[in-house]
Amino acid sequence: MSLPLVRLLQLASPALPVGAYSYSQGLEAACDAEIVRDKDSARQWISDVLQFNIATMEAPIVARLYRAWQTEDLKSAAYWNHYFLASRETKELRAETEQMGYSMARLLVDGKFCDAARVATLADMQPKGFPAAFSFAAVSFSVPLEEALTAYLWSWLENQVIGAIKLIPLGQVAGQGLLFELGQYLPGVVEQALNLADDDLCNLAPGLAILSGKHETQYSRLFRS
Repeated sequence: MSLPLVRLLQLASPALPVGAYSYSQGLEAACDAEIVRDKDSARQWISDVLQFNIATMEAPIVARLYRAWQTEDLKSAAYWNHYFLASRETKELRAETEQMGYSMARLLVDGKFCDAARVATLADMQPKGFPAAFSFAAVSFSVPLEEALTAYLWSWLENQVIGAIKLIPLGQVAGQGLLFELGQYLPGVVEQALNLADDDLCNLAPGLAILSGKHETQYSRLFRS
């Protein structure tokens, strides 16, 4: 077993203390609006967000940030970090990625997981989104780009399914069934993200943006987004 694989599993683990478990990224509002109410509607919602938002914006930016860190192109890293932050449609989504980015950077510093001088370049990036921090960690751990992006997407997908299990609620077996079904799309998303041109980046998902905004004033909620 290679060490980069071990590091990759750590990055993708739900036990990674970056706070991902506390966010649903609009899923809770979708449940409150009864758009998501069972396994089938959860599958549709999650796959739509994956296809129309994650695959065409977040994932390609993770890949660009990875390449920037790998070549020590700090100007490009800063550009794509700011680009991603500007693409967040609501206050909640912006706060989420900044908090997770900060937590990942603190983990790398406090855990002494990276060379101090090198990790300073990430710590000095203010504010930083989670894609910037995750891709930095993947490069630092010598995780290949394709595998790193797959882990990033898997972590997002698993968090969405865990949210559905809590909110609908779904049983554990049904949740694993969702992961099995939706996981088949990840290789295609990775390939698309690695080949998407800058001018083709897009995260047009009005329903997600509207429900995320509504969640900010939702009376009763389990998640922070």
